[in-house]
Amino acid sequence: MRPDLPDKTHLTMTLEAFADTIVPGEKRFPDDLAVAGAAPGGGAVAAGALELLGDPATGIATELGAFADLLNEHARGYAAEHGLTPDPALPPLVGLSFADRTALVQHLTSPLHPEREIWILVALFSNMAFDTGAHLHTVDAMAAGHPGLAAMGFSRPDADGLWRFPDYSYGRQLADLHPGTTSSGSPA
Repeated sequence: MRPDLPDKTHLTMTLEAFADTIVPGEKRFPDDLAVAGAAPGGGAVAAGALELLGDPATGIATELGAFADLLNEHARGYAAEHGLTPDPALPPLVGLSFADRTALVQHLTSPLHPEREIWILVALFSNMAFDTGAHLHTVDAMAAGHPGLAAMGFSRPDADGLWRFPDYSYGRQLADLHPGTTSSGSPA
């Protein structure tokens, strides 16, 4: 780690590099080192993976520093094993190419890796941030142009913030409306 990089930056960059490996996206700015730019549009980082990982409700927020340290330890080992010399000014995971990050994450999440539960959990939260924006109210996420919800074609709410589907989401009515259903769609 560079001496002028605060620990929070080290932690943030490492976790962003991991999340970007799970759901890649485009660089946020030209000198973005954590996001490799391996895919167009916003990925897990732009979708808020770090915000979700840092939410106490995940149960892992207090361990993120230890996870980042462990990821970087694995990245150092991977680099040594493959004869790579990552930029010493960067956290080791961030210093790896996207292909090498991907190979390392595949190894860490493989069925035989003893720490796979940790890395699968971090990967699931990274994916969840993209797929659902779980750390955000859906109306707010849609208003902000959440990249995952937009990529999946999640429909926008009506002007009052409610979703209504007059054409049936499956393209046909699946069941008759219960006679006790109110005009707002709530059961009586």
